[in-house]
Amino acid sequence: MSDFYITESKVTCVDQYAIAATTYFPKLDLKGAILIGPATGIKRQVYASFASFLAENGYGVITFDNRGIGDSLIGSVKESDSSLQCWGEKDMPAVFEQLKLTFPETKYHLIGHSAGGQLVGLMHNALELTSIFNFACSSGQLKNMSTLYSIKAHFFMNLFIPLSNLFFGHTKSQWLGMGEPLPKAAAQQWREWCNSEGYVKASFGKTIHSHLYDDLSIPSMWVNAIDDEIANDANVADMLSVFTKSTPETLTLSSADYGLEEIGHMKFFSRKSQVLWFHALKWLERH
Repeated sequence: MSDFYITESKVTCVDQYAIAATTYFPKLDLKGAILIGPATGIKRQVYASFASFLAENGYGVITFDNRGIGDSLIGSVKESDSSLQCWGEKDMPAVFEQLKLTFPETKYHLIGHSAGGQLVGLMHNALELTSIFNFACSSGQLKNMSTLYSIKAHFFMNLFIPLSNLFFGHTKSQWLGMGEPLPKAAAQQWREWCNSEGYVKASFGKTIHSHLYDDLSIPSMWVNAIDDEIANDANVADMLSVFTKSTPETLTLSSADYGLEEIGHMKFFSRKSQVLWFHALKWLERH
């Protein structure tokens, strides 16, 4: 018999856009509540095993699909005007508000995967978080990648994205194993930010006129893996430089230390990698 149960719902954002979410309710005494922020183009089902683990250990959890992705896509992807910026400014804050309503008067944590941690400074309510635990969260700056992977990244960002947008009206990321098809604006912004220092910082004073990157000082843990070509140490440091008041803890994992074939950018949340999940649990129990 399970120690938790699940409900599916729609969360209404400030602009009335409804996004799909899954909530995990622990049957144990509630220890806290967790917002899982997804990576770019990654559906919430990817985090189901990890969310179940957290719920089994007494935490309320909510996962969601960003607008234009998975079950939060309304109509055709080529008609979606969703961007990374609106994911941080509208989607994540709305889901966080839903988390607070569902699990009132407790501690609130963000567990961010890649973009899910990068965008936290765009959330108008981010200061209500108790802590942040990020995995594979970095600026993704192309120039900091290894030579071989940089060639692949430049091809995807600077050739595939523009051409795919031109010919199809959106980015067919799934063709290259890069998650769900991406709305044109989201892919364009992803390209712009990964070609710049400080990722989201590239839009400060342009499309982003209000943010909390200079205000967030809550405890944070930033975890990456040695075999992650994207969120390498240099790119993690580049992203951290945007959080000017943060004093983060960092941890770099080696798959060999845990008997795993790989961790990379995606495998932390895989059921096969649950030997790693105690790192998140220990962090939550400390905060």
